Amino acid sequence: MSVDLGRVRVLCVDSQRRVLFFQWRDPVGGALLWEPPGGGIEPGETPREAAVRELAEETGLTGYRMGETGVAVDCDVWWNGRRHVGTETYFVAWFDSPRPRLDLSGLLAYESEWYVDHRWCDWREPVPGESVQPPDVAGVLARLDASGPWAAGVPPTGGAG
Repeated sequence: MSVDLGRVRVLCVDSQRRVLFFQWRDPVGGALLWEPPGGGIEPGETPREAAVRELAEETGLTGYRMGETGVAVDCDVWWNGRRHVGTETYFVAWFDSPRPRLDLSGLLAYESEWYVDHRWCDWREPVPGESVQPPDVAGVLARLDASGPWAAGVPPTGGAG
């Protein structure tokens, strides 16, 4: 087991309150995982600076509003033959349009090999029946934005968008 600290994730929320998730294939076991864009914090970066950089590199998206503060989310996931346990800092980025078009040309070579798909998903139940990080998307969104519908405790209604 490794301790994985110093990572960030960005919950991208479009104008219809869908959240962007990437699907990755584990290079060792082949398991599939859905998670928001993100990655490691580089030396000298703040978590927010890392979130902005990772969002640009992985999605090419621009024209968003990102919250100034993030929230710590516990992470426990098997990847690349190892268990990764630690804390990731999550931020939210708001987009004024539905399903902004991604530019995946900034993915690193190994990310391109592991990349399977991406979707703008319903925040209540992003990808039913599949492995999703974080498991409680609505709870993380509620911590990042107490004014959104996720703060009302609306039960999942199902379906990816």
